[in-house]
Amino acid sequence: MKSFCRAFALYSLLGTTSLVLADTVETGRDIEDSDIRALKEWIDTKRQISLKEIGGDLSLSGEVRTEFQGAWENRNGKSQRGTDPTDTLPARGFDVEFNLMLDYRTDRTWASVKIEFDDDAGVFNGTLNKIALERAYLGVRVLDGDTYTFDIEMGRRGLLTVFDSRVQFGSFFDGILFRYDRSFEKVGDFYVRAAPFIINDRKDHFGYIGELGLLNIAGTGFYTKFSLIDWDTKHYSEGFVNDRFQFLVAQCIPGYRFRIDCIKKIGIFYSGFLWNFAAKRLDISDHQRANWAIYTGFSLGQLLKQWDWAFDVNYQVVAAQAFPDFDASGIGLGNANRSGFYTNTIKPIDGNGASTRKTAGGTTNYRGFSLRFDLLLTDKLDMQQMYVQSITFDSDIGPFRTFKQYEIEFIYSW
Repeated sequence: MKSFCRAFALYSLLGTTSLVLADTVETGRDIEDSDIRALKEWIDTKRQISLKEIGGDLSLSGEVRTEFQGAWENRNGKSQRGTDPTDTLPARGFDVEFNLMLDYRTDRTWASVKIEFDDDAGVFNGTLNKIALERAYLGVRVLDGDTYTFDIEMGRRGLLTVFDSRVQFGSFFDGILFRYDRSFEKVGDFYVRAAPFIINDRKDHFGYIGELGLLNIAGTGFYTKFSLIDWDTKHYSEGFVNDRFQFLVAQCIPGYRFRIDCIKKIGIFYSGFLWNFAAKRLDISDHQRANWAIYTGFSLGQLLKQWDWAFDVNYQVVAAQAFPDFDASGIGLGNANRSGFYTNTIKPIDGNGASTRKTAGGTTNYRGFSLRFDLLLTDKLDMQQMYVQSITFDSDIGPFRTFKQYEIEFIYSW
């Protein structure tokens, strides 16, 4: 009986160990037992060392959000949101969200993680399982000079957390980021960001992006940024799928940052111009290169302590082929049915078939404006309100759509 118990315990331990390592060891890979033992011993050793022993700084932070949205969306005169069973989204929605952020840093290395729980509210239509790994990357400082630094980071985050835009860079960035920063006393603060990233690993499809900028030029507060992103790096057999990635988008952002002493606030005038060099004259785009976008706006205020406020207003015009519909981050047109411009749906990659000039939807081909106002009710509680309104830009392309949305969100952070 004792022998049976020992054997049962041994097999249970081995089974548990194999499950723990299942996500780490690639299926079918031949690894020696000694390698597995060495890996397990290394992991166990790390777990037994306290932060005090290894040094570095560990920070834990979080956010709890409650949100209400009221939206009005029409497609060729038909409402897309409401109580009708055929409506994809409700006219009024409530969300509950929790974000957990972990950051660890030593003198030359760091890691950052963000886990998001974002669920719909409601007894019957509410959700409990919407979990996303929003951020998980590690970094190392390769060079650390008096006036310059060079870092390498790898992992996941949003493109917008690294590269600047008000209309594009809404996709996840899974890749390797190279960062170079240098300060010139009489010129300004110069930086370069460059990265390859994964688009579709099943097809060996990778993208490339870079941004360079010069901030506070000659101490005046003026700044400029230039970025280039290449999605057109892989050929697909289906023509309409191939069209989805015909984007080589350049963006120029001039701006001016200044301080208003009488109200002790920071103001920023900003603008952007985008041009897609890879766009072609297609039937779906009415045989024209609808390959540009512009935006301009003004921000005022900072959120530092109780009763601080911040305000932003911006106007956007986005042509149909300015950037990929899956990479949009601007106002958009609501897009309740999740349609794509080149495909019937934005996901999966083939979008469930090609769309036509009559049905082409997606998140581009619009003009509109947004207003946002933040007020710190306490040092930790922000009340954020936003209103957006947009309309189809070129009525000869796709359905005619209008969109309005009001949102109020309370954000408690620590």
